[in-house]
Amino acid sequence: MKELLNQILQKIKPSEEERNLVERVKGEVESIAKEIIATFDYDVEPYFVGSLAKDTYLAGDHDIDLFLAFPPDIPLEELREKGLELAKTIGENLERHEVAYAEHPYVRAFYKGFKVDLVPCYNVRDWREVRTAVDRSILHTKWVLKHLNGKNDEVRLLKRFFKGINVYGSEIYVKGFSGYLTELLIIKYSSFLKVLENHDFMFRQKIIDLEGWLKKEPEVAMKTVKREVDTDVPLIVIDPVDPRRNVASALSWERFGIFYFKAKQFLENPSREFFFPEQKQMGDYKRTLREKGTKLVTLLFEKPDLIDDLLLPQLEKSAKGFMKALELRGFRVFEAHWGYKNKAFIMLEVDRTEKPRVEIKPGPEFFTERGLRFYLKNRKVWIRGKRLYSEKVVEDSIVDVIRELLEKNQVSLGKQVKEHIMQADILINFVPPELSDEAYLFLSREKWNLKG
Repeated sequence: MKELLNQILQKIKPSEEERNLVERVKGEVESIAKEIIATFDYDVEPYFVGSLAKDTYLAGDHDIDLFLAFPPDIPLEELREKGLELAKTIGENLERHEVAYAEHPYVRAFYKGFKVDLVPCYNVRDWREVRTAVDRSILHTKWVLKHLNGKNDEVRLLKRFFKGINVYGSEIYVKGFSGYLTELLIIKYSSFLKVLENHDFMFRQKIIDLEGWLKKEPEVAMKTVKREVDTDVPLIVIDPVDPRRNVASALSWERFGIFYFKAKQFLENPSREFFFPEQKQMGDYKRTLREKGTKLVTLLFEKPDLIDDLLLPQLEKSAKGFMKALELRGFRVFEAHWGYKNKAFIMLEVDRTEKPRVEIKPGPEFFTERGLRFYLKNRKVWIRGKRLYSEKVVEDSIVDVIRELLEKNQVSLGKQVKEHIMQADILINFVPPELSDEAYLFLSREKWNLKG
């Protein structure tokens, strides 16, 4: 085990040459920022945050996060306006930049091959002064630096393990373990192996309170615990810098479950594959369909010009909307998948693409010639008043049903993808070549197979 972990560390730990490059570029960015800040009328302090500032970054993965901390007494609107102005000016003095959006606008710049996020925030001293979500980042960095006690490589191992089993990232479309949560788990359990060994205890214990907020601020901390318990999250890690926040609030049961099983598997049979999984073997999705006896419906449409943080949650919402709407119309939907390659797509595995439906057919008055023909032509006939009625079985095509659902606005879609989905091509048991692997992984469940 020790030899394996040393081999992994050699691969994921930045070399001295890479460290020197990172520090040199950070220094240049900081100098540029300070020169620009000096020309502004605000007492702004630049802080490096994130994995680079805490020395928990992986080799080859070194984005720079520079937070521009404004005095807490500045109004929020002024922070947003002046902060963006300052960030843009710094970005203009790097190589290129663009405005991005989270709770408030920030600037994403690029410099000497590094991505540099320039984020305005408040320079807060503790949790009581926090006014925006990003204000805690500086406090996070300071707390981790104070408590990590040289366990940086243990963080690297756990982070790479999380990446290898595809549970890393707190983004809404990932719902996994954030970098900060990874660091806190190492601080709590002291090593990569101890985190894995405590995977079951962690689940049963449920609450991790590293700063002792349940004793220091019991009312606030218990309110956080109650809220998260009511939400039914798998893990509660009370933020060491803010008792109002659960660091693991983004973690889904699915991602925690993957970690739960993979931790057991690794401890029983440690392997490099957990950190660097081999590419899955592909198969023929059409053959898989024939073997399963199910059908594949794919909606294919132009990819909206949105970042993943916005696009993927909207595709997820739309896919789940189709699942619910089609179930209500009598089709059984086994599973859904969404994403994008050249185009955006939503895949649905269904039991059938045609569904019989009984339709009541009104006929003419029974005492007419047309009434007689109607009587002879139909199998079931009855009279209501003077008129004849019958029923016939018609086949509902899933394509027609989807079109009808869209036209009548009877399916819940993401707002920013709705217009594109309305124009989607609907493919049955066929996908373009660039999606054949996605279709196979989806239909075979290899995309999510815990034993794969």
